Amino acid sequence: MKTKTVTANTPDALARTLGLSGVEAQEWQVQHALLKRLRQIVSDEALTHAEVAQKGGSSRTRVTSILNGNLDNVSTDLLIRLLAALGYRVKVSVSRVVTAA
Repeated sequence: MKTKTVTANTPDALARTLGLSGVEAQEWQVQHALLKRLRQIVSDEALTHAEVAQKGGSSRTRVTSILNGNLDNVSTDLLIRLLAALGYRVKVSVSRVVTAA
């Protein structure tokens, strides 16, 4: 089987390549931003997956899966709960999208 390599230089381009709708792409971007920050905190604070799981009320297996980038069946709420359990607050910003007429 022959595969074709595709390069996406922006999150929007990646979402289009994956066939995500605009709404799905937005959800994906939010989750990945939260995941990126969670990974950085775990690394900076030298936390174990078990410590994150215990503080966040989840299982170590699930936390390991999340930190490895598997966000299948992971809600944004869970990512926010894990960050909050580690002592961080999530701020949300909403802005109108300007489209070309």
